[in-house]
Amino acid sequence: MGQRYVDDILRPHVGPFLNCLPGAIFQQDIARPHTARVAQDFLSHFQILPWPVRSLYLSPVDHVWDQLKRQMPSRHSVHGLEWAVQDLWAHLPQDNIRCLIKSMPDRLVACIAAGSGPARY
Repeated sequence: MGQRYVDDILRPHVGPFLNCLPGAIFQQDIARPHTARVAQDFLSHFQILPWPVRSLYLSPVDHVWDQLKRQMPSRHSVHGLEWAVQDLWAHLPQDNIRCLIKSMPDRLVACIAAGSGPARY
């Protein structure tokens, strides 16, 4: 999984994108492909935002993906999937994203209060 993540995502897309943004900080969660040695080695020359181990509730983008998944058509081709994701992303209400960003202080408090247990987010 880690090698595929590097070959299909990091090398062709993330690396070139980050190389065009001096000083950029890359963020990813702790999914297994992200923490694989091969992925960590590839990203070693980029600045990476550390991600706490028990922080599933801290990623606003995960909530955006959840919103998109709930709106996805149930059956489609790979091309149809690509088109559907791009269309849904383009029409995602910006108010939803603003609310997620504004909720970050509350998310942090909830995660700290929950310790290693689930938070309300």
